[in-house]
Amino acid sequence: MRAVGLAVLPIVALLLAGMAAAQDRDRQWNSCLLYDEHGKLRAGASPELAIGACTAIIQSGQETTKGLARALNNRGIAYREKGEYDRAVQDLDEATRLDPNYARAFSNRGIAYGRKGQYDRAIQDFDQAIRLDPNDALAFYNRGNTYGRKRQYDRAIQDFDQTIRLDPNNAPAFDNRGTAYYGKREYDRAIEDLDEAIRLDPNHADAFINRGNAYARKGQHDHAIHDYDQAIRLDPNNAFAFNNRCFARAVVNRFQEAMADCNESLRLRPGYGNALESRGLAYLKLKKLDLALADYDAALQANPKNAFSLYGRGMTKWLKGDEAGADADIAAAKQISPDIAADFDRYGVRAP
Repeated sequence: MRAVGLAVLPIVALLLAGMAAAQDRDRQWNSCLLYDEHGKLRAGASPELAIGACTAIIQSGQETTKGLARALNNRGIAYREKGEYDRAVQDLDEATRLDPNYARAFSNRGIAYGRKGQYDRAIQDFDQAIRLDPNDALAFYNRGNTYGRKRQYDRAIQDFDQTIRLDPNNAPAFDNRGTAYYGKREYDRAIEDLDEAIRLDPNHADAFINRGNAYARKGQHDHAIHDYDQAIRLDPNNAFAFNNRCFARAVVNRFQEAMADCNESLRLRPGYGNALESRGLAYLKLKKLDLALADYDAALQANPKNAFSLYGRGMTKWLKGDEAGADADIAAAKQISPDIAADFDRYGVRAP
């Protein structure tokens, strides 16, 4: 009996070692995955942990070709989220070489190229991802975002249409389609989509900001302010929401509240040009011309071709009696944005 027991022990030890190795491999794969199937960051995940785990898998020499491609894809995503886009592209190049039918790797490489500002190259990858998997809602969504960044709003809308067809509860797709309609100046259609985005995800601050922007363009500033209120409630550190509310309050002459909002926006994001020009508008309407001029000057240092700041500074110079300086700034602003005088008229600042 004792001999039988001794003969079994090595087999049991080998089984236990194999189970431990399998468990360790499972843990590595679990850590190598940064996002879940819905695109949400997994609990406890981080790019650094994912890179370490994926690298261990890649270097183990135990993976199939497709398994290696998957690990490279996952590590590429982690590098991308760290802002190391070139390293991300390198990993995703290798993933697509190992598995030329790996649609998601093409899509992920497209996102990395988009983050690098190489939009045409990104679109090529999304095209390939869609050819490989015509039912991949995420690939249509990402291509739509890229067309939106290129201001090709009709093509962006077509892709968001497909995203929504494949995934009718995709709140970001409604949000971004609404933003594309905003870019086309179709503000009512934008609001319809943003209403749906908010219905699907009432905690999405950006959708409230975007709907507020659409209401503001329609001249419904009270509605806009209400939406910015909601965005700030959801995201109290959102410099964009504070700036946009500052601007809307300046337009409706709620100057003290506007100043507080712009100051908070600048505290959250020092040197933020949009907040400087929004505060400049408030100062201009209050006839605090030296303060307005200082804000417009600072905004133009960051973006010398900003039509809003050029026109606002021109109006400020005109009120200060600097007609030559005013004419130069106003002419430059109109060359960039021919409708800028009409915009300022709606904001309560009449052209000379």
